[in-house]
Amino acid sequence: MRTVAILGAVCALVAGVALPALASAKPLPSEAATLQQMAFDDAQSLVVASEATSAPMERGTYSATTPDEIAKKQAEEAAKKRAAAAAAAAAAAARVSSSTGGGQVSDADLRLISAGSGAIRYPLPQGSYYVSRTVGGGHEGADMVAPAGTPIFAATSGVVRVSSESYGAYGVAVVIDSVVGGKRVSTTYAHMTNGTRGVQAGQTVEAGQFIGKVGNTGRSYGAHLHFEVRINGSIVEPIGWLRANAG
Repeated sequence: MRTVAILGAVCALVAGVALPALASAKPLPSEAATLQQMAFDDAQSLVVASEATSAPMERGTYSATTPDEIAKKQAEEAAKKRAAAAAAAAAAAARVSSSTGGGQVSDADLRLISAGSGAIRYPLPQGSYYVSRTVGGGHEGADMVAPAGTPIFAATSGVVRVSSESYGAYGVAVVIDSVVGGKRVSTTYAHMTNGTRGVQAGQTVEAGQFIGKVGNTGRSYGAHLHFEVRINGSIVEPIGWLRANAG
């Protein structure tokens, strides 16, 4: 009896300790509960998406991030800048702005070609000028009088040595160095209209190519082309030289 009483007391003690813990435990729900439902009574909440999905990204929604993409983007930008610079340079070469209200060089001007097909050409259209004076008395060229704006052509093929809006007493002028028949030939075209030069120093030109327009700049008293010819460094009379060689 003593043993039975002891066992009964132990069982009563165990039941007293266990029953409160079991009473406070949450019953398992009959249906599955989300983590959010399980944490409803807690001090902190936890929300976990039951199904994680990723939306597809279009290429236009993000910028280049890889080294290859960055290099490609930089190359594209550099190409755009080079194209813009080339276009600006071409426009500047074809159309020099006038500082005194003279004519600008148009695309039509750049397509003009003088009459003839030989290695030497007349610098002005035939019938558009007359010669007021030529070499002598310190004057080293021929003054070919023509209306302002008359197109001027390269008398020979060669390389432009001078192309200037202010070439001393010559005013707006172009000088072309050539080799004709094995001889060094230099031709000078002076007193052009401001802003009409169609060639730049260092440029290669062909005989008969448009290079500017008749004007009245520098030491000049009326619109005309001052045309000089030097052969192997020596001045020659330009009108006779043209008559003997131009064609």
